[in-house]
Amino acid sequence: MATRPVSLVPIDPTATERLGVTVIVPTYRRPDQLAGCLDGLVRQTLAPVQVVVTVRDSDPESAEVARRYHPALPVQVVGIDVPGQVAAINRGMDHAIGDIVAITDDDAVPHPDWVERIEAWYRTDPRIGGVGGRDHVYHGDVPETGEAEIVGRLQWFGRVIGNHHLGVGPAQDVDVLKGANWSFRRVAIAGQRLNTRLRGSGAQVRNEVDFCLRLSRQGWRLVYDPLVAVDHFPAVRFDIDQRGADHFHPQAQENATFNDTLALMAHFGPANRAAFAAWAMLVGTCEFPGLAQWARLRLRGDRHAGAKLRATLRGRLAGMRDWRETAA
Repeated sequence: MATRPVSLVPIDPTATERLGVTVIVPTYRRPDQLAGCLDGLVRQTLAPVQVVVTVRDSDPESAEVARRYHPALPVQVVGIDVPGQVAAINRGMDHAIGDIVAITDDDAVPHPDWVERIEAWYRTDPRIGGVGGRDHVYHGDVPETGEAEIVGRLQWFGRVIGNHHLGVGPAQDVDVLKGANWSFRRVAIAGQRLNTRLRGSGAQVRNEVDFCLRLSRQGWRLVYDPLVAVDHFPAVRFDIDQRGADHFHPQAQENATFNDTLALMAHFGPANRAAFAAWAMLVGTCEFPGLAQWARLRLRGDRHAGAKLRATLRGRLAGMRDWRETAA
């Protein structure tokens, strides 16, 4: 699915009324990182009208950190007793009052013009339903290097190209935004929430793919602008879905593959579904290996290659079965 460059039309703020922006920050057991995120929101050139921090009931320390930012920020702390990012973001959406709902991670620090750039985009075109941007990933104090012009693209056979953390060049329409840095027009997501059928108890990987493709099917534009930026300091996750090659867990792999499969099967028509199923099983990617990628991982000496393949195939089959049962 092709993307096309778009350009931001300069807006006279006196000619068009500003839109109110609600920022949602789901958090769990990262009080220091949460403080850094909220510090970034205090420094915004356009203040959000509301900051909703969703906190697990079992995490009072993070809730206390968030409350300290009032009245510097219009913080609303919302408790939740259900694990997982999907439930946390959905709860935040339930409480959002702004015309725009922007979402970032608790381990990300928005650039000072983040809210202002997001808000400006929505005033350029009423068809824009979502806006996201680059998350500059840091490993410690060292930023990850690299550049990519192809970002957030879904290919016809099911491969999702991310690269949101490396995007350069002009803004462009995309198929998928990234959950560390995404936003939506509230009327576009009215009555819609992240898919609660997705598996996992923490990050619930690929929830962005499912939600963004749903909005695309409804005709909304999704825009990626590298200048809509946050600094992302990936922090520890408190579930089985850990980052990095050394933290492989078969259930986390199966869950992520299930989520990816469910999102794509719901999005594609019959011909693309058939192509996706064949490609996913026979080829795949390093993240979700099919037979060809399994062989490649083995040649590279990946000690988890066999377990990754088995977990991925289980996730693919379970996702396809779940989609069929729901679609029937």
